[in-house]
Amino acid sequence: MGILQTVNAARKNILLIIPEIATTQPMVSGKMGRRWHMVMDPAALRHVLVAEAPAYPKSDVTKNLLRPAIGESLFVAEGAHWRWQRRAAAPAFSHRNIHALAPVMSAVADATSARIRQQSNQGKRAVDMAQEMARATFDVISDVTFSGGEGFSRDEINRAINNYIDEAARVSFLDVIGVPTWVPRPARLMSRKILRKTQSMADAAIRERRARGASAIPDLLDLLLAGSDPDTGRAMNDAELRDNLLTFIVAGHETTALTLAWALYLMAFDPARQAKARAEAAAVLGSGSRARAACADDLARLPYIRQIIDETLRLYPPAALLARTAQKRDTLCERAIHAGDTITIPVYALHRNRLLWEAPDAFIPERFEGGSPAPRFAYLPFGDGPRICIGASFALQEAVIILATQLARFEFAAVAGKTPDPVMILTLRPEGGVWLTATPLPDADPAPAPDPAPAATR
Repeated sequence: MGILQTVNAARKNILLIIPEIATTQPMVSGKMGRRWHMVMDPAALRHVLVAEAPAYPKSDVTKNLLRPAIGESLFVAEGAHWRWQRRAAAPAFSHRNIHALAPVMSAVADATSARIRQQSNQGKRAVDMAQEMARATFDVISDVTFSGGEGFSRDEINRAINNYIDEAARVSFLDVIGVPTWVPRPARLMSRKILRKTQSMADAAIRERRARGASAIPDLLDLLLAGSDPDTGRAMNDAELRDNLLTFIVAGHETTALTLAWALYLMAFDPARQAKARAEAAAVLGSGSRARAACADDLARLPYIRQIIDETLRLYPPAALLARTAQKRDTLCERAIHAGDTITIPVYALHRNRLLWEAPDAFIPERFEGGSPAPRFAYLPFGDGPRICIGASFALQEAVIILATQLARFEFAAVAGKTPDPVMILTLRPEGGVWLTATPLPDADPAPAPDPAPAATR
């Protein structure tokens, strides 16, 4: 493609600029404004993400896309400013704290089932599961962030996030030809009004929480307010809290929703594997209207549903492309890298690379029995290295709880003529939605709930 073709394609769908050869080679290089390299070799990816991570910060384009919305938060910050924030936020995402937030996920899974059942009872032929999963995960992240009921309009925040992604998070011509990031991009300038309102709402919620004190059961905002860098004692000020909260809301909502929607889509087209997953869920939770919602203590008894989540993340990774900018001369796959070169990690192509995966385009959850069958850096749904997603465990727990609960209560089937196309702007979305029929299952009593593990062992 020429420059204009590339820009037009990237603005419609980032996947269109990933060449097919990226699924058959360890590395693909080219030049358009500046030199670029797509890397699919696990050893080279370990070099970029771990061994020489400081020499490969997030690309200028990535920062330019996201900084107006989430400032210098964990996702954007580099160096010392990133490290102290990561240390301060890490305790909020400990296993103990994530486990304690699971009842919120279970309650939302229940409410989601009720909405789906209501639509089924009203005779609706199909339900847009992409929309239902987006509402579910937004309810989870809202409840675990603002359990105190601060004046925080969920609808306005959700609308602002979607508007920003649709309007301002698209690659511009200036990005592709390498124009410096300090040159304004018109679409992002126009989006500032939307962002200012969102940021002011988050600021007000933080001030209210500071004034009234922590919740009886600490939520994510309480944990971040209490957090500090153990090395320096530095805590986040209100602006830093706001930027990181908005980061967690966007990332924690959008990515898990997409994973769940794509998982339901894949199982609707594979009834045998859906039946296997449903049998596992029913053995633990019961069936139909008598099925209880899954909880954190059920996760160990739902291994196949976790495999479905893992395989979905392989085929449809929400963050389907990562980008870094080389800061010095280097060598990857015996190819010279110059300072300023763009290093892209096309996760979508990496997860379908024929050198790394058997039957890479097939939906085979069983391949993840016992862990990933491919080399470590061939599977990057949450990135890797020091900057691996801080909320990965939260997202996986949430996904298994919500998916298992729906599988215990409904049978999902595809709708003719409603197959979605994967389209990436900022995340990998199913264009047109995921329209499925949801048939309520016969009732059967649940298995006894597991005894909670003692707090000291969690």
